[in-house]
Amino acid sequence: MEQIKPSQTIEDYLSLFYVLERDDEPVIGARLAELLGVSAPTVTNTLKRMARDGLITMNENGTHLTEQGWQLARDVMRRHMLMEWMMLKMLPWSKLHGEAHSLEHAISPEAEAAIYEELGRPQTCPHGNPLPGFEEAVAEWVPLTQIPSGAVVTIRRIHELAEENRELLAFLEEKGILPRVQVTQGEILPFNQTITILVKDQPVTLGFAVAKYIFVETD
Repeated sequence: MEQIKPSQTIEDYLSLFYVLERDDEPVIGARLAELLGVSAPTVTNTLKRMARDGLITMNENGTHLTEQGWQLARDVMRRHMLMEWMMLKMLPWSKLHGEAHSLEHAISPEAEAAIYEELGRPQTCPHGNPLPGFEEAVAEWVPLTQIPSGAVVTIRRIHELAEENRELLAFLEEKGILPRVQVTQGEILPFNQTITILVKDQPVTLGFAVAKYIFVETD
């Protein structure tokens, strides 16, 4: 029997589940509500439907994707990232994630495979996050919060959870904080949880809450 394709709403949930579980973070209803911009009761009802359909399990061990849910989530993420690459030359970098959400639900497996080949089989998305199966490609990159003052590093990745904040992506693009850009770690102030980096000799101050989602490679 042919598997029924999940709704767009369910696919949006699956993609967040994928990121959280991949990073060994707990899946909490309040966190999902914040990221998706919906109410807590809406999340609860959706999770119940997902459990009913065999996509997740909910018990004393937490909420987790089933094998079926995991595979569907990987498919959604792969399509999403390929759509970002498709639009890279047509849209600002900061708008790729939002626009890809609209397109990822419509692409067929045949088109997905063709696009993947046409793009040269990328291992990451334009934001530096790994396509499913290529997690090792980003394993050596570390958050900006782990870099000492004075170090020169190259930005490689803006984490998926940071991509959910459109205003943040626009700010990063405006300040030139993009993959492949070299920056110098400046002042670190733990008392107010800020980091200042030099981007083309221009200081930019970031909170720890943002800096932890910016992954870099030491030069």
